[in-house]
Amino acid sequence: MRNIQMSRNKYILYVALVLVAILAVALASQIRTLKKQWRTSVRIIPAESKSREDVAQNELNQDAARSSSQAEVLVKFRAGVSEDDIRDITSRFNDRIQDEIEAVSGLTAIDDSDNAEAAAVAIQYQNLSEVEYAEPNYEISLEQDGSDTSPVRVNDPHFEEQWSLANDGRNGGKRGADGNAMRAWITSKGSDQIVVGVLDSGVEYTHADLVNNIWTRPASIKPYQDRDLGTVDDVHGLNVVENNGEPMDENGHGTNCAGIIGAECGNKMGICGVNWKIKILPLKFLNGGGFGTVAGAIEAINYAIDRKRAGVNLRIINVSWGLPQRSRALEDVIRKASEAGILFVVAAGSSNNNNDTNPQYPAGYDTGNVISVAATDRTDGLATFSNYGLKSVHLAAPGKDILTTALGNEYELRSGSSMAAPVVAGVAALALSAHPDLSIGELRSLLLASVDKLPGLQGKVSTAGRINAARAVGR
Repeated sequence: MRNIQMSRNKYILYVALVLVAILAVALASQIRTLKKQWRTSVRIIPAESKSREDVAQNELNQDAARSSSQAEVLVKFRAGVSEDDIRDITSRFNDRIQDEIEAVSGLTAIDDSDNAEAAAVAIQYQNLSEVEYAEPNYEISLEQDGSDTSPVRVNDPHFEEQWSLANDGRNGGKRGADGNAMRAWITSKGSDQIVVGVLDSGVEYTHADLVNNIWTRPASIKPYQDRDLGTVDDVHGLNVVENNGEPMDENGHGTNCAGIIGAECGNKMGICGVNWKIKILPLKFLNGGGFGTVAGAIEAINYAIDRKRAGVNLRIINVSWGLPQRSRALEDVIRKASEAGILFVVAAGSSNNNNDTNPQYPAGYDTGNVISVAATDRTDGLATFSNYGLKSVHLAAPGKDILTTALGNEYELRSGSSMAAPVVAGVAALALSAHPDLSIGELRSLLLASVDKLPGLQGKVSTAGRINAARAVGR
């Protein structure tokens, strides 16, 4: 009997150990599942946030294989050099033509099959008599814009928090230190006949506060035709990152800019953009980590020029990024956009830098169709992070703690000259809605004259002023 009892105890102990082992395996599996779910539910934070480096590194790791196919140099061949000659030259160097930029004759993006240093490849081409210039395909990245606030999600409409549109002095602000949008709206609330391009990370075009103000290619305009890409069904714009017509934002920065320009107002939800009615055209060339290249930006601008020539009333492109290298190729295509009647509103930068001594581009191009924008805070002072330059930065606009649209049908506060530029782009569109026949030069001059001169901007920007929307529309 005693032996039976001992056997029974051993059996119970054995069963208990088996159950513990099973539970341990199950728990480990559950932990792995939870970790996986956590990883896949992490929201990509827009590039100005403090954690941008981690996101960018992950994106770079994911893109490692794809990066080898990107163009390494941009080469402008001289007039008279035929396509056959260009193919012969690239073949001789064991290189591959990656893209030909239709807007700028002779401008070619070239991939070096030997994976040599881009600078060395550029010199190799520059030494040819057939070449006007050659340069590396510089990388473009969204900078940390000096924000000292973490993104704040807003679950209910809070127009009163949009000090950039109507500053009543709360939260340490100064009454009237805003873009004077309320008064401008008496004259015009915008027009769905005006198209503004957002050259950035794409736009969450399904966002409830943006969906009605997103450009859709009309049936009268054919899909985009590119010599290298073929036919692109550009229903809502272009995605250069993946070479298709799906410009959905994976970073958030482009969606931030779009909301400032034209979040739908009067719809009893969310916030107001500078324009109640507008059409926003996403031009995506930055990936989820906020990285892209000069060649990608050029291809997106090339597309914008094509759409303008095809009949799209694209008048303005917002550029909320920059780079320290001066790219002649980028300058050339922006100059071509000027000929097509497109104004570029560009962030001056957010590293507290004097752009007169350390230029930033494309803000520093003197092409006649660029406006460089610094950022102000809610007291009408130059934001501490903002770049400036008496000669190279033209005007300022609200750019600190700006409430705008965010990924996931949400809202958040953002800071930077990259948030100030879309304020001015929005005002430019508002001015065109009131004065649709303005030329590119007239529009630029009107904006530069439509400022409130401020003591804190003396010696910092050429107009010494912050944009005033009411003046731009003639109020």
